[in-house]
Amino acid sequence: MSSADEPVTLIIFGASGDLTRRKLMPALFALYAARTLPEPFAIVAAARTEMSDDEFRRRMLEAVTEFGRVKPPSDAVWERFARALHYLPGDPKDPALYARLKDLLGEIERGRRGPENRLFYCATPPSLYDDIVEHLGTASLSRNRNGWTRIIIEKPFGQDLATARALNRQLAKFFREEQIYRIDHYLGKETVQNLLVFRFANGIFEPLWNRNHVAHVQITVAESLGVENRGAYYGEAGALRDMMQNHLLQLLCLIAMEAPVTFDAAPVHDEKSKVLQAIRPLEPARIDEAALRGQYGPGFVQGRHVVGYREEKGVGRESDTETYAALKLFVDNWRWAGVPFYLRTGKRLARRVSEIIIQFRRTPHLIFRRHPEGASPNLLVIRIQPDEGIALTVAVKVPGPDLKLAQVTLDFRYGEVFGGQPPEAYERLLLDAIHGDTTLYARGDWVEQAWAILEPVLTAWRQTPAAPAVYEAGSWGPTQADSFITGWDGWAWRNP
Repeated sequence: MSSADEPVTLIIFGASGDLTRRKLMPALFALYAARTLPEPFAIVAAARTEMSDDEFRRRMLEAVTEFGRVKPPSDAVWERFARALHYLPGDPKDPALYARLKDLLGEIERGRRGPENRLFYCATPPSLYDDIVEHLGTASLSRNRNGWTRIIIEKPFGQDLATARALNRQLAKFFREEQIYRIDHYLGKETVQNLLVFRFANGIFEPLWNRNHVAHVQITVAESLGVENRGAYYGEAGALRDMMQNHLLQLLCLIAMEAPVTFDAAPVHDEKSKVLQAIRPLEPARIDEAALRGQYGPGFVQGRHVVGYREEKGVGRESDTETYAALKLFVDNWRWAGVPFYLRTGKRLARRVSEIIIQFRRTPHLIFRRHPEGASPNLLVIRIQPDEGIALTVAVKVPGPDLKLAQVTLDFRYGEVFGGQPPEAYERLLLDAIHGDTTLYARGDWVEQAWAILEPVLTAWRQTPAAPAVYEAGSWGPTQADSFITGWDGWAWRNP
């Protein structure tokens, strides 16, 4: 762990891009405004675009004002923050950039006391990761004798199992595993963090958290947006690589994992890794029973007509890339044997929502069978976004002389209870990286295990000429998705 009052320098590669404007700089300013960012600090931004320090500072002020949870309260506060911003133009593929970066870091660190702590952030396309890591290593920037050095890698961590292993090998050439922070911003969301607290700090739920009481689990990450300006990237990625391999499998692990010995990085990572080890391998000959893909066509989203995926900018007219993916997985261990986990994600769906549904088993004997209305199974709904919170549905008697049952919801909402806006995910994750806490980051072996689970699906979809099922934009996905969950067991997706 790092001391909170030690100086730190954050170096962002690809700093002229959207990630820095929309997420990183607003998060860093929010940490500074809350006095949680260690001081003294410096932020070095490196990118191909030519601009001066002052021009970069002006652009970042606009970014924080437009996208930030915390706006600059005064010119004086922003000026103090902006003095720590430095811009270094250069191509990440050019070794000369790293020589100039080394000189600039030396100049910054000579002007202050304390260790030379450095955090590198790859906010670039994944195709540049190898070059950045290689040049940091050859420039002797990957290790530091007087302080710590760490590197944050954005998803996707490879495109398949082979490329994920290659990326891990490249990182391991110059960085130790404890220096590597593979970021998944979903793990920084308040409700996701609260999953383990909810499970392991409350005695009433954990005894029910098993195959004896849980019928099935649904995990939904739905987006109402299309591919926007990411058509070229999305054409190579697709929903399975973009969302399923990281976000949804991470959520599955948090739901299914055993209690770690302590809430520290290594025990938590170990338990999540055990979950992936226990997932039943998908049989190549039966992929259609476990995986479904779809692609959005034209339709209406929030009353506005939108084009189909193949008409989006940068997308090929014959593209068979999936914009919707659903999986049915089984965790073959003592706790979860026989309980299906249904995972789905998609673009241009009816609503932007991320939630986890725990559907409990029905009562073993329904004594109210003359009045079955309202006697549905209990549902535990964990809302990740929006309206973060937790809800539990229970059956009650409707007031009146007749015995009628109805479902009511016991609903907890973060905003109503605690007030204000919760911190953005990147705020928590950046601070954890500065403090040396990898608990909410992905470990290298977990990444490879996740790709190994999906490898049969990727192979089958690549080899199968059939195009994804088309669904209307603004719907909840292809109609085949309904039979995907109901055909086997009579359940249904919960569509908020």
